[in-house]
Amino acid sequence: MTNQLIIEDHHFKKGELSSITTAYIDQYPVVYILYNRNEKKRPVAYIGQTVQVNKRLKQHLNNSKRREIKEVLLIGHEKFNQSATYNIETNLINHFIGDEQFQLQNVSQTRQVQMHQYYEKEYYDEVVFQELWEELQRRQLAKHSIDTIRNKDVYKLSPFKELTPEQLDIKLEIIEYCKQAIQQDETQKVLMIEGEAGTGKSVLLASLYNTLQDYTKSESVLKGTDNYLLVNHSEMLKTYHTMAESLPNLKKNHMLKPTSFINKTDNQKLHPDIVIVDEAHLLLTKKDSYNSFHYENQLEEIIKRAKITICIFDPKQVLKIKSYWDQDKLDQFQKRYNASRFQLKDQLRMKSSPQIIQWIDDIVEKRVTPIPESTASFELQIMETHDALKNKIFSLDKKEGLSRIISTFDYVHKKDGASYLVDPGGINLPWNTTDTKRTWAERPDTISEVGSIYTVQGFDLNNVGVVIGPSVDYDPETDQLVIDIDKYEDKGAFTGRDDMNQELTKKAKETIILNSLNVLMKRAIKGLYIYAINPNLRQKLIALQNERSQSNHAKPTLFNGTDQ
Repeated sequence: MTNQLIIEDHHFKKGELSSITTAYIDQYPVVYILYNRNEKKRPVAYIGQTVQVNKRLKQHLNNSKRREIKEVLLIGHEKFNQSATYNIETNLINHFIGDEQFQLQNVSQTRQVQMHQYYEKEYYDEVVFQELWEELQRRQLAKHSIDTIRNKDVYKLSPFKELTPEQLDIKLEIIEYCKQAIQQDETQKVLMIEGEAGTGKSVLLASLYNTLQDYTKSESVLKGTDNYLLVNHSEMLKTYHTMAESLPNLKKNHMLKPTSFINKTDNQKLHPDIVIVDEAHLLLTKKDSYNSFHYENQLEEIIKRAKITICIFDPKQVLKIKSYWDQDKLDQFQKRYNASRFQLKDQLRMKSSPQIIQWIDDIVEKRVTPIPESTASFELQIMETHDALKNKIFSLDKKEGLSRIISTFDYVHKKDGASYLVDPGGINLPWNTTDTKRTWAERPDTISEVGSIYTVQGFDLNNVGVVIGPSVDYDPETDQLVIDIDKYEDKGAFTGRDDMNQELTKKAKETIILNSLNVLMKRAIKGLYIYAINPNLRQKLIALQNERSQSNHAKPTLFNGTDQ
């Protein structure tokens, strides 16, 4: 540890704090961690920052919630300013949530954390924080490495993550709307947050719901409100339940699947106030007795039961006919409820160029366009063989972690214990298995499996190898993708509806296949590697990649500004 980072241990004794010995703590902004080491139950911690350490800690001593806390860690630095201490405080909270050792007492209602730059931010983010975290590990206040934590979904979705200006504006506007609407005895209110894959919908949702829950325990018009988070995606629900174990006002019994919520409110005659619906595009729009849903439309039933319903929506991620929304249906829904709409536009997941995003959008629209160049932070590569794809992803997983092969649903996948293979004789790996607690991609053994849209939707991966199966091909005559709906093996996705004619059903099936491709190709943070099963499509993509390489070689070398 360098001489610049100063850490002091203190104890609360009879309502007093032992004396501070360092000027960089006594007179500068500091970060502090209040904690206990209770062995009978999960340890508790509170993380903060202050410019008046004695005054702030006396306030904590008088707070009944801190009665169990006896230990104090004060963190100072000769270069600390308040931007730096705010930054490190937020980083510590996010990493403690990802570390899953302490239950935090931090609440979020007064925090309006927005991404911003300040002098030497990278130095505090990486150098100082790395040094601090390693010291916390030595003191057994942290278990996992920073790299391990940052690959975990519970860290990526932490409600204390800094929000972009776009996300923060939407969050604050919705909170003010809820404060006003909750006092009115009128018809149900509906708000819709729209955004494509990777635009930060889930981060905004987690931050919004946690703040609303914190308000239920504060002196606010939202005090005592009964609020729920509904998640249709089983893997994502695991992440939210894990998050609830670290934060004081999140309760697992208020984080439910939509059908469970509907049946619970019916059976217990509950009257919820605010309900947030994650990925509302996955909700059922027809009866489904198999899943114990006996009404006509899940979203309609949720709205009936809540004063305020907030829907997270992306029509490009609809994956089943029984939850099919086209733009007309979406517009009609908004008009019927006079729903306020918010739009997330910034791509936050993929560290790629706009050209790469556009190329994926072109593919989803069945257009086969020139392949854009990779960037320093994102690689786009077409793989010529199945072995090349496997070797690439296996290698990246060893190097960076959280790298997986995923595929369109063009191979039979059941849950009866048998081994169902993707591309037998080629990729020749089994479909994903499930675990009761941990999400699929975070289990090390799943590097030898292939993920589907149902295990990766909504999640971030460092690198993905996408297998484009037999349902997607290329027609040289039209120079477009062609979709063969008969080769798509997700038969449950194609279960019909009485309100759709044959032509609309066929269109919906094709849309679902293209939507699934969109979901798969927008999972990666750092690299997208594509292997197409059909020879026509594979050869076309390889040819486009070769043209990209030839174009790069043909470019003149630019003068770099140095003397020769």
